[in-house]
Amino acid sequence: MQSMLPEISPEELKQKLDDNESVLLLDVREPSEYDIVHINGARLIPLNTLPHHVDSLPSDQEIVVYCHHGQRSLYAVAYLQQNEFTAAKNLIGGIDQWAAEIDPTLPRY
Repeated sequence: MQSMLPEISPEELKQKLDDNESVLLLDVREPSEYDIVHINGARLIPLNTLPHHVDSLPSDQEIVVYCHHGQRSLYAVAYLQQNEFTAAKNLIGGIDQWAAEIDPTLPRY
């Protein structure tokens, strides 16, 4: 499924983090998955609870959303875009691709 939603590659995200750019990492997986592995500094808001937390997100900051492989985060980005979060992007491949390409020390599941 090719999406027209904004996406960011793991390499691009790492560059932004290395450059200390203001990026909110939003993890939309379940708490049990977050406990296994997450990107440091990420905020956990499971996808099914996102509508309840949308008011607490900064609309003026870039938001990079991720899940396990990038499917749930696509739904989250679509939802955020519809709610005026124009700087929301999907992390391509999710945390699995992040672990594979950027931080091989992270556990994969």
